[in-house]
Amino acid sequence: MPSTSCVPSWDVHRLPAADGRVFLVTGGSAGIGYFVAEQLSATGATVVLGCRDPARAEAATASIRTRVPGARVRAVRLDLADLASLDAAVESLGEDRLDAVVHNAGVALDDPPRRVTRDGHELMFGTNHLGHFALTRSLMPLLSAAPAARVVTMGSFAAKSERLDLDDLQSRTDYRPQRTYGRSKLAQMYFGVELDRRLRAAGSTVASVVVHPGGALDSLTPSRPPFHVRSAGARWAAAPAALLLQGKHAGARPAVRAVLDPAVRGGELWGPRVFGLRGEPRREPVWNHLADPDVAARLWDTSRDLTGTQDLTTD
Repeated sequence: MPSTSCVPSWDVHRLPAADGRVFLVTGGSAGIGYFVAEQLSATGATVVLGCRDPARAEAATASIRTRVPGARVRAVRLDLADLASLDAAVESLGEDRLDAVVHNAGVALDDPPRRVTRDGHELMFGTNHLGHFALTRSLMPLLSAAPAARVVTMGSFAAKSERLDLDDLQSRTDYRPQRTYGRSKLAQMYFGVELDRRLRAAGSTVASVVVHPGGALDSLTPSRPPFHVRSAGARWAAAPAALLLQGKHAGARPAVRAVLDPAVRGGELWGPRVFGLRGEPRREPVWNHLADPDVAARLWDTSRDLTGTQDLTTD
């Protein structure tokens, strides 16, 4: 009996060719971002890692070249916690167009004290959300020069249970690191949804898609020495968790599909198939609170003011 699904089949192990296209992955030297870059490199595209640490970037590019013969991969220095540096980082790409950017880089703090960026913004909100917000403005001319570019924003399943406090976005009055992290990722996801809304209104060819990796653990992630080595003991200890969760290589797959699959549309949310925690990537309903246009508009206006950014939807 033929399938009634409106979503075409997708094989995470047989990705479509993307020769001639250029992709930027922020935070591509570690974790999920590394695996996004590794998987995209296998398509024949040029993949640029946007990284703060040159040594980690060098290790990541070397690892990808080892695993993907002929990979067209390189790195540029990118510090999302320093807004004044972003235009120069984009200039250093040396490209006349960009087919996709994956907004993946992020900071997650587990303990106080509250820390701030070079611009004085709370570190997680300032890096994870405001940095990507401002970076998008700098990238828009390159994105608009591609036939159908995509902005793919990496959210987090942790954001599903959070709500933004629009009067305390930077956690000045009540700082709790894990909650502040979840809210910073929720702000990113609001941004991705609202960006697409504004791009459509402007008649842009650029689309914005939001993804999340589900439950992605280091202990379920294959080794990529020297920056990630999984011991046999860790592998056995993590076996029970694999019933519900997955490794970061699998957590990368919703973002990879959002970049490559022509069936993916702007404004959609993609995550793992099984309870939103593990499995192959699938489209899921946009979370109810994430679909609130009033919250998204207020966050957008505040983000624009905090970053000194003008209209992101024009080049």
